[in-house]
Amino acid sequence: MASVAVIGAGFSGLSAAAYLAYEGHEVSVFEKHTTAGGRARQMAVPEGYVFDMGPSWYWMPDVFDRFFADFGSSTADHYRLTLLDPGFEVVFEKESTLLVPDEFDRLKALFEGIEPGSALRLDRFMQGAQYKYETAMQHLIYSPGLSLREFLRAGVLRGAWSLQLLTSLRRHVRKYFRDPRLVSLMEFPVLFLGGSADQIPALYSLMNYAGLRLGTWYPRGGFGKVVSAVAAVGEAAGARFFYNSPIERISVSGSLADGVVVNGTFYPFDAVVAAADYHHVEDRLLPPQFRNYTADYWKSRTMAPSCLIYYLGIRKRLRRLSHHTLFFDGDMDGHTRDIYADPKWPDNPQFYVGCPSKTDPSVAPPGHENLFLLLPLAPDLEDSEVMREHYFQIMLARLEAHTGEAIKPFIDYRKSFGLSDFTREYNAYRGNAYGLANTLRQTAIWKPSMRNSNLSNLFYAGQLTVPGPGVAAALISGKIAAAQVMKHFKRTRYEGAL
Repeated sequence: MASVAVIGAGFSGLSAAAYLAYEGHEVSVFEKHTTAGGRARQMAVPEGYVFDMGPSWYWMPDVFDRFFADFGSSTADHYRLTLLDPGFEVVFEKESTLLVPDEFDRLKALFEGIEPGSALRLDRFMQGAQYKYETAMQHLIYSPGLSLREFLRAGVLRGAWSLQLLTSLRRHVRKYFRDPRLVSLMEFPVLFLGGSADQIPALYSLMNYAGLRLGTWYPRGGFGKVVSAVAAVGEAAGARFFYNSPIERISVSGSLADGVVVNGTFYPFDAVVAAADYHHVEDRLLPPQFRNYTADYWKSRTMAPSCLIYYLGIRKRLRRLSHHTLFFDGDMDGHTRDIYADPKWPDNPQFYVGCPSKTDPSVAPPGHENLFLLLPLAPDLEDSEVMREHYFQIMLARLEAHTGEAIKPFIDYRKSFGLSDFTREYNAYRGNAYGLANTLRQTAIWKPSMRNSNLSNLFYAGQLTVPGPGVAAALISGKIAAAQVMKHFKRTRYEGAL
């Protein structure tokens, strides 16, 4: 039995801790905040609202099911899920909207009504997307991405043509659909991957299958319930959690990480899983000679967006608003250029509004609404209250126009969270919110490695390594990292493996 330190209690750290503790290792999780969750923390305020501070889309339910099944339970044992119908709404120009139904036959009818012949094409598109999803789950997503041999053994490279690794998602989508609304609907899921459709491989049409076939769900009580459930699994297995415990440095002895320093105190460990921001771990917690990557390497990476978030409490109910609403009533390509090609605050911003109180009365006082506004932004922008207020007024005006009623006079709680907050709260490199963009050159083996090349018992997990951004991906990342730790101890005569 080995002693393992896990740095960070976000989803990847919680997952790694659960798997390691379940295998009998002594696991200590160190978290700088007062609660678990990382970017998925919840915020309860005196006005009676409970806000999910980060993730709000529950996709890929099979990943969550698989996680809990690994520990002999089920998702239903921990929290209650609601399948949203509509899954989400998309607002386009000239007050055109699409309500995306949960049933695929109704979705096909919706497509056919917009573009004759598209129902059949959607069927074919989804067949390919399902193949990619199932292949990726079997051979790619749960792989550590340490060597090409992983994919040669699985035959993935031989199937590269059918997985469309070398075709962009944009080109792939536009082979099937022409109407700009359908194109936008099919391209938007890559926002969860932190990239633009012309940079992301068509492999990631698997996200269309995840969102449009597997459904958009909501965990009652919000994502905080999921955080609590994953943490409880780890605690039941024996993992210990230490909050208000920021790591000051990783201690090194020879070619091993021999412990961590927390609030001035050294704690010895046999291995370390760094589930905090990868760049922060290397740049701030390790001596230069033990880092995997240089400053120039990190500067060369294509980062996923950051974002500006507003948490709003509204003291009335809003009639014309869905649980999830995407405002694509402007120039989406222009906003994408303002993130990647010419980084700046967007000229014509596209944004997202979540209203979980539509589904869950527990997150707002009776007769009130809980709103979450998110504006994707380029990382590294100058973040000021003046800019935040400017874009808040833009989003609010468009939200009021869409709902057809006044909202501003009824705001009784308001808080913003932007680039500087991501840096301060999560040590996020360049203030990013979603890690690295999942371009081909930053997928699988081309992501930052899960293993430290200089310290054989230091491992990484989270959105800056495999498999990538997102809650489901973070759960998987923690599982893979735990497997690597146990593989290391198997070589050093410790027992236990996934």
